[in-house]
Amino acid sequence: MITKQYVLTLPPKNRGMHLITPQVEELLDSSVSTGLIHLFLQHTSASLCLNENVDPTVRSDAETFLDDLIPENYPKFRHTYEGADDMPAHLKNMLLGTSLTLPVGNGQLLLGTWQGIYLFEHRDHASGRTIIITLQGE
Repeated sequence: MITKQYVLTLPPKNRGMHLITPQVEELLDSSVSTGLIHLFLQHTSASLCLNENVDPTVRSDAETFLDDLIPENYPKFRHTYEGADDMPAHLKNMLLGTSLTLPVGNGQLLLGTWQGIYLFEHRDHASGRTIIITLQGE
């Protein structure tokens, strides 16, 4: 059994879905022929998700839907001292999550044809983001 762990530090991103599949793939090598990769985002105002990676309207539609579902300036929010986008960002994080576990085979991610790994940034002025990546397998 092989276990490796990496820290992927991403620079600040604008609000929206950002494809990070290439950065994750760079960490893989042929040492794991069969296994799993686990990604854990160390933040509560962004999310990780697996989604369509061809048509950019999927990304904008997803953001539009979440913004409609969880609007900024909702009058009942009490957690507002970090800005109008902060509490909605936390709620979006709760819905989408902070981790993904994906299969690895022959040293490569075993994603579907149209799938990509995304950092979904929910803040307007976010800091950089850190993802802990653990690779396990044989």
